[in-house]
Amino acid sequence: MSTTTIVTAPGGFAAQLRERSGETWDRAIGHRFVEELFAGSVDDAVLAHYLEQDYRFFDAALSLCASCVVNADRVEPKLRFSAQLGFFAADEDGYFERALAALGSSAARAGEVPLTATSAAMIEGMRDTAHANSYIRSLIVMAVAEWLYLDWGERELADPSRPEHLGWIDLHRGADFRAWVQCIVDEIDRVGADLDEAERAEAVGLWDRFVRLELEFFDAAYSA
Repeated sequence: MSTTTIVTAPGGFAAQLRERSGETWDRAIGHRFVEELFAGSVDDAVLAHYLEQDYRFFDAALSLCASCVVNADRVEPKLRFSAQLGFFAADEDGYFERALAALGSSAARAGEVPLTATSAAMIEGMRDTAHANSYIRSLIVMAVAEWLYLDWGERELADPSRPEHLGWIDLHRGADFRAWVQCIVDEIDRVGADLDEAERAEAVGLWDRFVRLELEFFDAAYSA
């Protein structure tokens, strides 16, 4: 299942990271939740719980993206990450409002439900990373979330009919989302080439941690 539409530089840092997480990555993109989402058979309570938890990441994700704007060393990526902030505010936030309402929940309720241990760990990790003022660290965390979701979103499976199922898939596939993920990966390769040994080890540890957390997040959808 280890396929991706993202192009990595041969021997580059991004390719090395992706290779080291192959087994855990495959378990995530082939997870029961993903299979049931495409099949349109995921239970409404499971999807509502998943989206309520995911919605809680919104603030931390904005901070993480903004950190990339602040800490990028070139104008081009600063502009790209700035543009993505607008997408988060429009398309993605709009999906949550519509889907949660269709599932009998709301954005207000999502802000009140208790966080799972996995969600709390991910949010804390994202906020800590955003506040660390490290471009490569912010890139690493964003790459795990966006690249892993692109890989499951572009799986060759039949589309579901319900908009709350299809909408979540469509947010994580297609030319625009692919170009966004490619930008993050390209920046990891560019910046990663100049990391010293300590910085590289820190980035690898962060990558491993968040890949594991992404798999655990799918598991937690069924724990409500």
